[in-house]
Amino acid sequence: MDRRKKLKTLAAERRAIIVPGAANALFARVIEDLGFPVLYVSGAGVANMSLGVPDIGLCTLTEIVQVVSNVADAVELPLIVDADTGYGNALNMYRTVQLLERAGASALQIEDQVFPKKCGHFAGKAVVPAAEMVQKIRAAVDARKDQNLQIIARTDARAIEGLDAAIERAVAYQEAGADMTFVEAPQSFDELERIGRSLKVPQVANIVFGGKTPDPGQKALADMGFSFTLYANAALQAALRSSREVLSLLKETGSLDAAAERLAGFDERQDVVMKAKWDAREKRYSAG
Repeated sequence: MDRRKKLKTLAAERRAIIVPGAANALFARVIEDLGFPVLYVSGAGVANMSLGVPDIGLCTLTEIVQVVSNVADAVELPLIVDADTGYGNALNMYRTVQLLERAGASALQIEDQVFPKKCGHFAGKAVVPAAEMVQKIRAAVDARKDQNLQIIARTDARAIEGLDAAIERAVAYQEAGADMTFVEAPQSFDELERIGRSLKVPQVANIVFGGKTPDPGQKALADMGFSFTLYANAALQAALRSSREVLSLLKETGSLDAAAERLAGFDERQDVVMKAKWDAREKRYSAG
């Protein structure tokens, strides 16, 4: 099945499917190898891993497009892509959709923060008027060539205007043509349940370790009616902790002996990047 059609089908099942985030193609390969059906290209992850900066709107569209293209080439999974605010106004949104669709996105998450945006779990966010976001959604819908490309409209209004206003915005966004909506950073199980109950189109939950939203687990979120549950930077956070521990041991002891149990083996690393497959290609195209 086409990746975009597959994602659309999965969204309709309302199973709160766990969607890990990938900040690069290597993480994407791990996610696919473990059998997850969808992955998320995290803007925060790209900012942290590629640029070494916080998620405060410093990544450019070109940088995100390159990561999406790399990931789409590396795996067969549908990709939900963090497109931030569309990197500007409605016209910028139009071009953002064109480029990310061509790069291999199956769904685009767009949001109503003021540009440049911040992580949804940071303080100091601001949102544009709902009417402005409605026009950006219309531009996104008009720009896509494949109608199976899903437009996910995210609102960050919960932290600024309250949950009622956030749900009102989500309703307006679905009426403007969004295929799914995403109320960012609810602060309790009751708020999550209300979001799932109040909105008709498929919903996305975002669980950030250490963030504002509690984690009720996949079953509970499915019972609430959510389609996807993002764990956008679990792999990044695990890699950061592990790399710090291993490199600290290397510095302290002068060798990797003490860190051996924390390291993937040489063969494991080659398996993840499918070296055997590339070896077979090399043999196939060898002049000898």
